[in-house]
Amino acid sequence: MSIDPSSIPNFGQEGGKGPAGPSGGVIRPDPDLVKQLLNQMELNYAVDDEGDLVAPWEDFRTYFMFRGEAEQQVYAVRTFYDRAYSIDDKGKLLEIADGWNQQTLWPKVYTHTHDDGSVRLIGEAQMLTGAGVGLEHFVSSTVSWVRASIEFDQWVIEQLGLAKDAESPDGEADGDE
Repeated sequence: MSIDPSSIPNFGQEGGKGPAGPSGGVIRPDPDLVKQLLNQMELNYAVDDEGDLVAPWEDFRTYFMFRGEAEQQVYAVRTFYDRAYSIDDKGKLLEIADGWNQQTLWPKVYTHTHDDGSVRLIGEAQMLTGAGVGLEHFVSSTVSWVRASIEFDQWVIEQLGLAKDAESPDGEADGDE
């Protein structure tokens, strides 16, 4: 499944209203607000065993998490990319992550090496929300982070030349122009 980041609605930017009422108000975000936002974005999601929201895509899944207590609460959007790489690929993956991290603000991307030796990429963005946050800021940040997570997946495909392996509808490999 390929997602066009521009197809995700731009909430909180037009008309002065976000998912929970008038824009500009300071709120304490919670999972219910994120559910409203995901519903408005027409994204499928589930709730995992820890109570975090997770939106699945074909090659990755994005978690929307709240951690900490009261004034110290942190909201994190963390994307786990499913493509597994060998430990021999880790140097190239670190170059890709460094390039992305130098060129963009979010999500910040890093590698994780599993016990079986496979390496995967993870993207993450965070916001302190315990003291409250502007509704427009929360909504626009969440939408931007989701878009950037999708864009990063597409960028990795381009960087590694993985698109050449995919078949186009006419039977020719993508990139054979």
